[in-house]
Amino acid sequence: MDYVTVALAALVVSALVLYSGFGLGTLLMPVFALFFPIPVAVASTAVVHLSNNVFKIVLVGRRANWHVVWLFGLPAAVLAILGAVVLLQLSEIAPLMSYDLGGRTFDVTLLKLVVALLIFGFAAFELVPRFEKIEFPRQWIPLGGALSGFFGGLSGHQGALRSAVLAKAGLSTESFVGTTSICAFLVDVSRLIVYGVTFFLADFGSVAEGNSIQLVGVATVAAFIGTYISSKFLRKITMSTIRTIVGVLLVAIGVALAAGLA
Repeated sequence: MDYVTVALAALVVSALVLYSGFGLGTLLMPVFALFFPIPVAVASTAVVHLSNNVFKIVLVGRRANWHVVWLFGLPAAVLAILGAVVLLQLSEIAPLMSYDLGGRTFDVTLLKLVVALLIFGFAAFELVPRFEKIEFPRQWIPLGGALSGFFGGLSGHQGALRSAVLAKAGLSTESFVGTTSICAFLVDVSRLIVYGVTFFLADFGSVAEGNSIQLVGVATVAAFIGTYISSKFLRKITMSTIRTIVGVLLVAIGVALAAGLA
C-alpha cells in the first residue's frame, strides 16, 4: 500500500506541476512524511524533485526562451540561496507547542506556520479570480525572479509569482513551460546546495534505511511518467481547472502544516 500511495501521489502531482509551476515537493513531502521521519521525508523528496526537474528539461527545455531564463532564472537562483538559509534558521527553532491526537504527538513549529502562511498566500493566486489576472510589466522580470527564487528556497512555492511575472513576457505555452522548467531547475540546484551542506548531509544517509530507497525509486519513476503524459497534452488542458485543483490541494496542505499534522 505504501508503494501505491507514493506512486499515485508522485504521478498526479508531477502532471500538475508541469502546468502550474508549483513545487513537486509541496504535496509529495507530506506523503513521504506518512512513512518516514520529517528529515528523511524531506531528503527523499529532494531526490525525486531534482530528478524530475532534469527529466522535464529533457522533454521541454529546448523550447525555453533563454533571454527570459537569464533575466528571471539567474536572480531566482541567487535569492533561492537566501531563502534556503532562512528555512534552515527557522528549522532550528524549538516547537511552539505540542499536542496528542489518536495516540500520536504532533508539534506546531514556527517553520510549519511560516510555510503554511506562504502556502495560503500562493493558493490565493490559484483560487481567487482577481489574483489570477495579476500581471507585471516586463521590466519587473529580474525583480520577480529574485522574489520567486527567495520563496522557492524558503518554502518551494514560486509558481504563482513566476507565472504572474512571466505572463507579459510574450511566451507561447510550450516556451513558457520550457522556460519555467529551466528556472525551476536553477532554483532547485541552488537550494539543494545549501541544504546539502547542512542537515541534508546526514539525512541522505538515512534514505538507505528500511524501504526508503525503494519508495524513492517508485516515486521518481511515477513522477517521470506523470510529467511525460502531461507534456503530451499541453494544448488540451484547461488552465482554470488545473489552477483550482492546485489551489485546493495547497490549502489542504497548509491546514495540515499549521496544525502540525505534516
